[in-house]
Amino acid sequence: MQNVKAPGDYEELIHVIHNRYDDMSKSYRKIAVYLTQNPNDVAVLSVSAIADRCGIHASSSVRFAQSLGYEGFKELQALFQRRLSTAAPGFEAHIKAVEVELGARVDRSEVGFLRDVVVRDIASLQDILRDISPKSLSNAVSLLERADSVFLIGQLRSAPLVEFLRYVLTMLGKRCVLLDAGGGLATHIARTIRKKDVLLAVSFRFYANEVVNVVEDAARNDVPIIALSDSTLSPLAKSARVLFAVPEHEYTFSRSLAAPMCLVHALMVALAARLQKNNVDPRIPTVTGQ
Repeated sequence: MQNVKAPGDYEELIHVIHNRYDDMSKSYRKIAVYLTQNPNDVAVLSVSAIADRCGIHASSSVRFAQSLGYEGFKELQALFQRRLSTAAPGFEAHIKAVEVELGARVDRSEVGFLRDVVVRDIASLQDILRDISPKSLSNAVSLLERADSVFLIGQLRSAPLVEFLRYVLTMLGKRCVLLDAGGGLATHIARTIRKKDVLLAVSFRFYANEVVNVVEDAARNDVPIIALSDSTLSPLAKSARVLFAVPEHEYTFSRSLAAPMCLVHALMVALAARLQKNNVDPRIPTVTGQ
């Protein structure tokens, strides 16, 4: 390990993690996923707290850092702290405030749970506003605009997102096909996707096998893919023409769909603006409106 040159900045570190991910042990993969999904938390939390959230012992975090050439985890963590201080001035204080607010909450009533979810959703929404690339948004809308047909797939917790997309695309007059798991035909229908179509796939941990398989098959056939997932280490990432990685904050009961739903809604508004040649007030027609 002494001969391994440690990455000098955050971008280089993430690049190295992606390159080595497939060869990592199970515990190291847990750490890698957490680091890529929660860079702000990594910057402000203790090593023990990070290890606890990864479900591993703190010593594994130290060994992970050493495998990348660092003397210890603190040295690796410094890259995340520099990223946070330079890329988002003032955001560190906000994150700490959110952590304190959630940690100090003693109200266990129904309203208390509502407050907990809302505070976390606000943090998630601020994350996507800061982290989603304008170029990725533009490229995704261009793919959707040019596509003959838009094929949609998302299962389990992702299902509400693709159902919403099917509704809006239909109302915009864009031909779309939902690859529904019902009837066991999703994989077979997916084989009809052509290069002039687009596949929009949504999947979060733990990734639905059928979604991953459809995405990989489509990629082998050179079908353009827009993927929405929770990490750049997602199994959808390597096949995607455009990837939207929306990290998920920890929830005690269930992870919220507020941030990914906001993102797909924004995509549809932007697509409506293109199709209607109206950047001022694009409209998504409703059934009653017609």
